[in-house]
Amino acid sequence: MTTTTRAGIARAAHQGWEIAELTLDEPKAHEVRVRFHAAGLCHSDDHITQGDAPVRFPMVGGHEGAGVVEAVGPDVRRVAVGDRIVCSYIPACGSCRPCSTGHQNMCVTGLNAATGMFLDGTFRFHEGEQDLGGFCSLGTFSQQAVVSEWACLPLADDIPFEIGALVGCGVPTGWGSAVYAAGVRAGDTVVVYGAGGVGSNAVQGARYAGAKHVVVVDPVEFKRDMAKVFGATHTFATAGEAQDFVVDATRGQLADHAICTPGVLTEQVVQSAVQVTGKSGKVTITAVGKIDEKAVKVHAGQLILYAKQVRGALFGDCNPLYDVPKLLDLYRTGDLKLDELITRRYRLEQLNDAYSDLAAGKNIRGVVVHEV
Repeated sequence: MTTTTRAGIARAAHQGWEIAELTLDEPKAHEVRVRFHAAGLCHSDDHITQGDAPVRFPMVGGHEGAGVVEAVGPDVRRVAVGDRIVCSYIPACGSCRPCSTGHQNMCVTGLNAATGMFLDGTFRFHEGEQDLGGFCSLGTFSQQAVVSEWACLPLADDIPFEIGALVGCGVPTGWGSAVYAAGVRAGDTVVVYGAGGVGSNAVQGARYAGAKHVVVVDPVEFKRDMAKVFGATHTFATAGEAQDFVVDATRGQLADHAICTPGVLTEQVVQSAVQVTGKSGKVTITAVGKIDEKAVKVHAGQLILYAKQVRGALFGDCNPLYDVPKLLDLYRTGDLKLDELITRRYRLEQLNDAYSDLAAGKNIRGVVVHEV
């Protein structure tokens, strides 16, 4: 038995998004079928159509999503039919070596993000004889999808689906980049490069952790203005302006942390981040660059003489099963601003318009609202 669904797919790089009708297999063991109500429009999906993500084409886009479980396969224990859920783009089985040692962001069941293939080597989306994977084995740009039960997290009735979608990736990735990966502490000076959907949450995380100065660098005035809503103390259009401020504000000690969350990581952003950090400073890299460019080029002497660190962060070092509920609790108490992240809502047919808006700097986060 199969189900029919409408989905936003990328057939190849530089061709944008196309809406297609696909068939969807029934869930197998430890899998569930979800009807999505909302999907977040993350820059990572734009990397697919820009050719900067090494994915298997054609690909169903979308890795931020929230909806309702419609069917379950054999042996499913985590969720049941009718449950409201958030899909974590990194599944958390809870029992593999990374999960059992507190590193759910490295769960081994997330190995096939770039192909959408399930662990048994098969696919659930089909267009005629063609198999399609869902990005991060999700595909939230589809009205319905079959996903691993390990990618499902409960969503309480009082949380809107649109908010739930955002905590599947952008919110914990940004928040955790500051709080966990960087390890921001009270009184620190933090510089965030890029104030989009992920960077805005890095700002919130740094602010909540008690940073004295939360400095944002972004060329888009709208994003700089919104960064102040999320807790930025100072905003600048260029890295040079931010550098001058940090030198003055810290009396030459420079920043404790630089967090790189631009839409596209470049060598210049990394160099600016290394330059703005002082002794024992840390540069945390969360953004993705172009596939054919090496953005991280640092003279070893800068790291050795000043004991600086440069590290990457996946999902902000968050543990989905623990951190997503915690972040939603902070939203309930008003300590985490999530409604303000959503700049505009789109229909599925407007995917290309939505990503044009993202490229133009018009959105902090756009959301697709599915017809249900």
